[in-house]
Amino acid sequence: MSSTNNSDIKVGFIGLGNVGGKLAGSLLRNGIDLTVRDLDKDVAQPFLDAGASWAESPKEMAEAVDIVVTCLPSPAASAAVMEADDGVLPGLGAGKIWAEMSTTDEAEVTRLGEKVTAIGSSPVDCPVSGGCHRAATGNIAIFAGCDRDVFERLLPLLTTMGRRVLHTGPLGSASVLKVVTNYLATANLVSLAEALVTSKAAGMDLNVAYEAIKISSGNSFVHETESQVILNGSRDINFTMDLVIKDVSLFQSVADRAGVPLELSPLLVSIFEDGAERYGPREWSPNIIRRLEDATGLSIQAPGFPAEIVDDEPEEPGYEVIVQR
Repeated sequence: MSSTNNSDIKVGFIGLGNVGGKLAGSLLRNGIDLTVRDLDKDVAQPFLDAGASWAESPKEMAEAVDIVVTCLPSPAASAAVMEADDGVLPGLGAGKIWAEMSTTDEAEVTRLGEKVTAIGSSPVDCPVSGGCHRAATGNIAIFAGCDRDVFERLLPLLTTMGRRVLHTGPLGSASVLKVVTNYLATANLVSLAEALVTSKAAGMDLNVAYEAIKISSGNSFVHETESQVILNGSRDINFTMDLVIKDVSLFQSVADRAGVPLELSPLLVSIFEDGAERYGPREWSPNIIRRLEDATGLSIQAPGFPAEIVDDEPEEPGYEVIVQR
C-alpha cells in the first residue's frame, strides 16, 4: 500500500458505534474505498447507501482489504472478532495492517498483535481521544503504537480520521496512554460535579460559576464540554457509565502491573459502580452528578447551554505531533 496516496487503499471498518461510526464516516467522506461491518446491519445502512461495501464476516473483510480497523466496546469484543473461525485473523495475510482503535488493555492488544505478526501482517493500537463531536469532524486526536515504518504507512489514513496524530512507541503504548488520559478525564468529571454542586449550595449563579472556572486555573477540556451538557440537563456526551468503569479499571490494571499504589483510581471506580447501580450502566457518564443532586436536593442546571456538544471547528488536514526531546 502507498504511504502517500489514500485512493488505492482498501479499508475495512468493524464497529460502527458512537465513535466508530464517526471515524468510518470521515473515511467515507474523504473518498476512501471502505467496507464496513457491525452486529446491527441497520446501523451500517447509511454507510452502504453512501457507497461503502458490506462484509458478511470479519474474515471476508480481512481477505478483501489492505487495512482492517476494529473499534469495539471491550477487549473481549475485539478478541471475539479477531479469533473466531470467521474472524479477522484467518483472513489476514502478508503486508496487511490490523488497526485496533478500541480502548483496550495493553496486554490484550499485545497478545493479539503477536498472532497478527505471525501471519505476516502488522498490528497497530490507535485509540482516539477528544470526544464524539471531534470524531465526527475528523478533528479528534489519535495515539498510535507500532513500529515506526508501520506508522508511516498508516499515517495518511490516521490523518484522514484525526487531526493530531502521535506515535507513542511500540504496540501497546497507545493503549496505556489512552487509559491514562481517560482516567484523568474521569477524575476531572467527578471533581467538576463536586465543584458545581458546591457552587450551587453556596448560592453561586451557575452561569457565572461556569465562566469563572473557564477563565481560571481550574479550566479543562472536560469543563468546556461535559459541564455544558450537565448544566443543560441532557447530560448527553455519548459516553456511558459502564464504559467509564471499563476504562478506569484498565488504568488500574496498568498501575497494578507496574506496582503503583494508587489511591484516587479505586475511589473513582467505586463512585461509578455506585452510579451505574443507581441509574443504570448505560446512563450517560456526566449524570454521575445525580449522586450529589440526590444527596443535596439541588438541581444543577442553568439556561443557555447546549444539549449536546458539536465541534464548531472546520475539518482540517491532520498531522503528526512531534515529541520534544
